[in-house]
Amino acid sequence: MLKDHAKLMKVFAAAGEVIGRKKLQKMVYIAKKLDYPFYEKYNFHFYGPYSEEVTLRVEELCNLGFLHELKENKGGYSQYRYSLTESGEEFLANFELPLTKFEDCMLDMNNQSSRFLELVSTVLFFENLDKEEVKEKVFTLKSKQRYTEEEVEEAYSYIENLRKQIKS
Repeated sequence: MLKDHAKLMKVFAAAGEVIGRKKLQKMVYIAKKLDYPFYEKYNFHFYGPYSEEVTLRVEELCNLGFLHELKENKGGYSQYRYSLTESGEEFLANFELPLTKFEDCMLDMNNQSSRFLELVSTVLFFENLDKEEVKEKVFTLKSKQRYTEEEVEEAYSYIENLRKQIKS
C-alpha cells in the first residue's frame, strides 16, 4: 500500500511544488499513460480523467505530514499548492523507485498549464479512437474550453515528444 503512496510522493520530489489539484490529477494520469507504474483507476470527469484514489492518497499524505497543502482563495475559487515536507522526503528516501526519465517528464508537465494538461489527458483518454474522433470528443466534451485544431495538434505533438524523451 505505501509503495503507491511513495510513487505519488515521487511526483512532488521530481516536480517540486505542484499548483492545482487538477494539474496533479492530469500529471499522474499522463504518467500512467506513458507506462509509468501508476495503477490508480481513472474515469472521465468534468475536467477530463479523474481518480478518486489519487485524491484520497493526497489527503492521506497530508494527514501523515508527508505532503504540505496550502489553500489559496482566488476570488471565486480555491487553489491548492502541494509540496513534499521534510518528513515526506525522509520517508521517500526509504523507497527504491527506479523510474527512468521520470524527473524530466514531471518537470516538463509541471511547466505546462492545467488547461493544456487537461487537453493532453483527454486526448490520451480517447487514444484508442482515430484522430478525427478524438477531435470530435474534445470539441464536444470540452466545448467550454474552446480548444482549437492547433491546440489539439500541439497536444498530439507533446505526447509524442514525451514518449520520445522517455525512450531516449
